[in-house]
Amino acid sequence: MKPLDFSAYEFSPVIPFSSEYEVFDFSRGYDAERVRHSVFGVGKYNERRPGMYNTELFTASPEGVRDIHMGVDLAAPAGTPVYAFFEGVIYMTAINPAAGDYGGTVITEHEIGDERLWVLHGHLSHASVGHRAPGTRFAKGELLGWLGESHENGGWNPHLHFQLARIRPDVCDMPGAVNAKYLDEALALYPDPRLVLGPIY
Repeated sequence: MKPLDFSAYEFSPVIPFSSEYEVFDFSRGYDAERVRHSVFGVGKYNERRPGMYNTELFTASPEGVRDIHMGVDLAAPAGTPVYAFFEGVIYMTAINPAAGDYGGTVITEHEIGDERLWVLHGHLSHASVGHRAPGTRFAKGELLGWLGESHENGGWNPHLHFQLARIRPDVCDMPGAVNAKYLDEALALYPDPRLVLGPIY
């Protein structure tokens, strides 16, 4: 696959942050007791997160534990609106209810120049799934949904998992974390979301 270059395009913020936000470092694992410095935060792409993904969804795979993150996390309070970074169409919506899964999930489809992308918005509220029907077109900056509470987003602190794909999903899902043996393939199929989010870290 050729490298993606979207430098000629202007994208809208997905979650408009205040000027101050925290960039998380989960490379040494997740500390539930850590002190948060802002209600807003960013979790990194292509970051190995040992011990963070401990539900069956991530540990029962025959290839081993999946713990390298394939999206960017945008943390904000539950109920925070999530907006479209670019014009497109609703491709699929679903509620993925397993522990550690995405909960409310919306996948959008976009044509950017001669490239086609599918973008997963995970950990949304259940109301987000019914907000727009598959096939509905939307403009850049339009509302797509809202961040979900922990009880409806797979059990996580409120945040958006934002993931790009260069392959068409067959179901309303993408592997949000992968095992190291599949990392090279995953990096090609699921490119860095900062291509459209901008240099947020």
